Amino acid sequence: MSLRRNTLWNLAGTVLPLLLGAVTIPYLIRKTGVEAFGVLTLVWALVGYFSLFDFGLGRALTQQVAAARSTGHHAQFPSLIKTGLWFTAAMGVVGGLILAASSRHLALNWLNVSVSLQLSTGHALLIAALGIPLTTVTTGLRGILEAYEDFKVVNLLRIGLGAANFGLPALSVMFIGNSLAWMVTSLIAARAIVLLAHMWLVHRKLPAGWASARFNNENMRNLLSFGIWMTVSNIIGPLMVTADRFIISGVLGASLVAYYTVPFEVLIRVLVVPGALTSALFPRLVFLMTTDVVEAKRLYRKCLKIITAVLAPICLLLALGSKLGLTLWLGNDFAEHAWLIATVMAVGLLLNGIAYVPFAAIQASGDSRTTAKLHIFELLFYVPLLFFCLKYAGLMGAAVAWTTRVFFDLIALLLLWKKVFQKKTNRL
Repeated sequence: MSLRRNTLWNLAGTVLPLLLGAVTIPYLIRKTGVEAFGVLTLVWALVGYFSLFDFGLGRALTQQVAAARSTGHHAQFPSLIKTGLWFTAAMGVVGGLILAASSRHLALNWLNVSVSLQLSTGHALLIAALGIPLTTVTTGLRGILEAYEDFKVVNLLRIGLGAANFGLPALSVMFIGNSLAWMVTSLIAARAIVLLAHMWLVHRKLPAGWASARFNNENMRNLLSFGIWMTVSNIIGPLMVTADRFIISGVLGASLVAYYTVPFEVLIRVLVVPGALTSALFPRLVFLMTTDVVEAKRLYRKCLKIITAVLAPICLLLALGSKLGLTLWLGNDFAEHAWLIATVMAVGLLLNGIAYVPFAAIQASGDSRTTAKLHIFELLFYVPLLFFCLKYAGLMGAAVAWTTRVFFDLIALLLLWKKVFQKKTNRL
């Protein structure tokens, strides 16, 4: 099970669907109109957001199944896995009911949809609600496959689902017409098929009769003790990434937001690289933290060096080429406003990418509480810092505040990993 091969599969699972999206998105906008396509993107976002109703149990199952594999406690698998999957299914149903109950208000009031699209938007959201439990259970099943480091099949399925997300709405428009309901139905049908594929693959790996195992309260407590803190990070992390643009709009005006968000959204895509590596690293570190802590430390340091070596030249190139690149892409006027911001962000990008490794390592040790508490603390100091920097340095201050936060995040994670590793060593 090569870490390099698994990382490449993770990259493929993330990047390849985007290539299809680059082709189908212009077609969908042209055929359905900007507003209808906007509603479709909201459906994508809502299904993704409500996947938080798995309460971090996908990653919790990866951590605990990988840990059980490392100690040879295979008898724990049936009860542990069934408990986790039942919980993700139940919470997915709750999330689906909440979206279904909100669909009418979303369509008529909250989303500010034009009158002609309100009925079809309401129907589309009702259909999308069916996808929430499918998504949460699939997340749990994917976590189990990742615990076995079976990243090839995980990412083949991810590529298939990603292709369906972009391709099926286009096919629906092509053969049925501009119906939001049919477009969303095709997306939910794809999620159902992907769920069944995950179930079949997991079933093949587990001992016969695992599905008849009993729900176990202790397993549930162990999974939730990891998963709930994981959910805190999953909520606060994205919030710190997106809240700044709303604060910028409130302090400096909406007319300046694009000069910050455009370079940020381009640069942040580079983080698929450390994301792919640490997804593959996570179950391997879980295994080694139980069986060979010296090897775990060696692998951790190796991954730090790899991420630094890969990202440093990329970020240097982005910093040095920001003005030329933005000029060629968006014109001289936009580049004059945004290139210095992009340069500062490129520094933050490097720091943020390196931080992926200690973040994954701490959670691989079974400690998701530490990273969640760190995120809470960062949010509390980042928001005032952002307001202060915006007041005294304008839009450049936002880039400085973000880079300062990710610098602090990296230093704190490196120190916390040392503490966690030392504690783990002392126990052995």
